[in-house]
Amino acid sequence: MPSIWLCGDVHGRFDHLTEAVLQSAPSQRPAALVLLGDLQAQRPLEVELAAILGHTEVWFIPGNHDTDTDEDHDHLFCSALAGRNLHGRVVEIAGVRIAGLGGVFRGQVWMPPGPPEVESPRAYVAHIGRGNRWRDGLPRRHRSTIFPAEYQALSKQRADVLVTHEAPSCHPHGFAVLDELGQRLGVRQAFHGHHHDWLDYQAEWPRLGFEAHGVGLLGITALDGRVIRLGELDRR
Repeated sequence: MPSIWLCGDVHGRFDHLTEAVLQSAPSQRPAALVLLGDLQAQRPLEVELAAILGHTEVWFIPGNHDTDTDEDHDHLFCSALAGRNLHGRVVEIAGVRIAGLGGVFRGQVWMPPGPPEVESPRAYVAHIGRGNRWRDGLPRRHRSTIFPAEYQALSKQRADVLVTHEAPSCHPHGFAVLDELGQRLGVRQAFHGHHHDWLDYQAEWPRLGFEAHGVGLLGITALDGRVIRLGELDRR
């Protein structure tokens, strides 16, 4: 299995990622890192991770806090690594097809299992009017909101792995629509961040139809489920 590391919420702290990659033997270094949202980079992302960009690929999905401020937004979405955003698409990384759904569900747009309030970013912008737009488009906060149209478009593709910021239903605060997304995609594994915890989901795997893993605050988990770095709030 390719060496891909899934990285939990970092909230502006990147030193542990740099250390984990550079302290690994060259033969043990990951082919790629996938950051599971809430990066809140204090500088452009390529600057934060400059020391490891020559050693591994960096990919990400956004989290809800990545649109808290203009700086949070711009250091990620306007960085030189902006094209590594997996949200709403499937990308082959180190031979593995990874689907990404970043952001969170918000009631003004869609709070499953309830029906959507609006289908797409374009429809939301048209609804709110020019005075409420940010940079003449979608309000900044909703640039980390999951829209039904994005979910539906992604669900029509196929993937090996699903990465999300929100959790599937195996988490106490998770969503069954993410179970359904993984099933439609045909994934064998799913990884999420957001909740800053690691819970043992193995009993739920048969029901889900795929392996699910939560990655805790500043945690790192390998694609095969091995814990590379325990999350700061986790206890096994």
